[in-house]
Amino acid sequence: MSSTRSTPLLYSAALESPEAHESEVEAEIVATLHKISETTLKPGAPLRSVHAKSHGLLYGRLTVPAGLPDELAQGLFATAGIYPVMMRFSTVPGDVLDDSISTPRGMAVKVVGVEGDRVAGSEGDATQDFVLVNGPAFSAPDAAGFLKSLKLLEPTTNKLEHVKKLTSAVARGAEAVLEAAGTKSVALTSLGGQPEHHILGETFYSQTPILYGKYIAKIGVFPISPELTALTKLPLTNNGEPNMLRNVVVDFCLQNSATWEVRVQLCTNPETMPIEDASAVWPEDESPYVTVATITAAAQDPWTLEKITAIDQGLAFSPWHALAAHRPLGSVNRARKMAYEMSARFRAEHQGREIREPRSMDDLAN
Repeated sequence: MSSTRSTPLLYSAALESPEAHESEVEAEIVATLHKISETTLKPGAPLRSVHAKSHGLLYGRLTVPAGLPDELAQGLFATAGIYPVMMRFSTVPGDVLDDSISTPRGMAVKVVGVEGDRVAGSEGDATQDFVLVNGPAFSAPDAAGFLKSLKLLEPTTNKLEHVKKLTSAVARGAEAVLEAAGTKSVALTSLGGQPEHHILGETFYSQTPILYGKYIAKIGVFPISPELTALTKLPLTNNGEPNMLRNVVVDFCLQNSATWEVRVQLCTNPETMPIEDASAVWPEDESPYVTVATITAAAQDPWTLEKITAIDQGLAFSPWHALAAHRPLGSVNRARKMAYEMSARFRAEHQGREIREPRSMDDLAN
């Protein structure tokens, strides 16, 4: 039986163990995602190869408080400060589906004006991205498992929408039974079994670990303002509306401000909190999520032409837009680096517009 650690585990390179053929797997992942992008391509309107459909775009600010203890005061969170952020809400597939096909939801956060040593490929930038999904663990343990799931999805991209709607309805019913019993199925939610709840009431997780200064952590963004928490597990009725999620995000954000807490779950036990198995849920009874910052967004229109141009089309979100202190860790994250870079290049080429990281919010107007 593994022992429980009460203190954060210091990072060591020995905790990461790349597979012998990982580079070949990564190249296949990139090729498969490129096929998805080619399949969904319309003139002048390239899509992301994952998280293609946006449901809302927000401007806000991230506030890091003073006085965090040493194990939490790391990287971006080492000193008190206020940073502008952009947030993008999405659903996971690489094709734009009717919202009656209910799939896992995403939140991407780009923090702007972040100076410091950078990860490879991010030199000279001044952003820190967090790419999050509404579940605590990834759908596959490693890059090879991720590739297998992509190989199953790629042939159905932009096809079989009627079948996907039927599958989603069946999967939602099965998932509802599991959740009533206090459990969840990543497989069912990936197949369209995501409960039809309000997207703004969700908690979003990095799912995969990152370096957290001297330590290792997963990141979560939790809704805390009463207006947001009132939406948690709030059922939605689709009524044949293909953009239901976008409509409810617009309705809410026009009338309400919103506040989330950024929380970290520090790795305290490499056996129960592995780096290389992204499908493992780290037990919160061993290491709970602890608040390190807040994100606030004033009431605003989350779906304007300006935001679509600046954020949805003009930006790329990647866990590898990062400080060296928050380098992504593990097999899935190593594969993501090339995949996200390919997606950004593809979109830039086919929309005839450069995609680059802003150093300040003024860069969005250029």
